[in-house]
Amino acid sequence: MFGLSPMELMIVGAIALLLFGSRLPEVARGLGKSVVEFKRGLNGIQDELTGNAPTPSYTPPRASRAREDREEPAAPKFEPPVEAN
Repeated sequence: MFGLSPMELMIVGAIALLLFGSRLPEVARGLGKSVVEFKRGLNGIQDELTGNAPTPSYTPPRASRAREDREEPAAPKFEPPVEAN
């Protein structure tokens, strides 16, 4: 793996254990999620370039009957001031 011998991997693991201690599982989990998101982003870019991008599945919500029957209040009409002659 990466041209490292088993002894070198053990040394790197020991240094990681000393640096991160009890947080090592949390750090590894975060690193794994980052790698997954990175791969997902690369696949998304590749899909866009090849034209295989998935279409969004969003459908707008339907208006309810009560909303359709209700009348919207009309805005007051503007009447210019009456000039006194």
